[in-house]
Amino acid sequence: MPPRALDPSGLFLIDKPEGPSSFAVVADVRRRTGARTGHAGTLDPFATGLLLVLSGSATKLASRFVGLDKRYLTDVDLTAVTDTGDREGSIVGEAPPPGEEELGERLTSIRGEIELPIPTASAVKIGGERAYKLHRQGVAVEMPVRRSRVDVLDVISYRDGLARLDLRVSSGTYVRAIATALGGHCRTLRRTEVGPFLVEEADPGRLLAAEDALARL
Repeated sequence: MPPRALDPSGLFLIDKPEGPSSFAVVADVRRRTGARTGHAGTLDPFATGLLLVLSGSATKLASRFVGLDKRYLTDVDLTAVTDTGDREGSIVGEAPPPGEEELGERLTSIRGEIELPIPTASAVKIGGERAYKLHRQGVAVEMPVRRSRVDVLDVISYRDGLARLDLRVSSGTYVRAIATALGGHCRTLRRTEVGPFLVEEADPGRLLAAEDALARL
């Protein structure tokens, strides 16, 4: 296979819809441009929102964008915990939803520097195999703990056990792990910001020059 082209070069801001994987979105951009293509952080298939897709020679700048803080909106169902931390998993525990005061206490315990187990349905390798593949095979594994930072964790609304939360977190933070720690699971998940880039700017037909993107960091 011939090497991918280094042009067009720059950054695409993509608003990923629910359903396709991040890799499918990247592959679609690659087919459209014919250029070498990469990403600066994935989203789960059920999640929506901002993906940074690097094109052409800008792919060598991936490390400059991968570590940026992220912002999310999520609806967390606090009546049940699932084995994946999202609605696609199997329920492993149910309980009456917390009152507003108790929810506030749970949120307080998760703000700041935290350590939480990585969800089983993740791309982390366990013994050389992707965790999500082991999960699908029914293999029980002890997931490693990841340290991350939660700068913002605010309640937008709370009704009938469903809490809509606004989060700003460090790169590598699993919102599904936060939902599990709160005693629930993510029903929806939307990434609204990656560093200084906003989902409102997303336009699959617009290529942001690498120098312009770097100037915003």
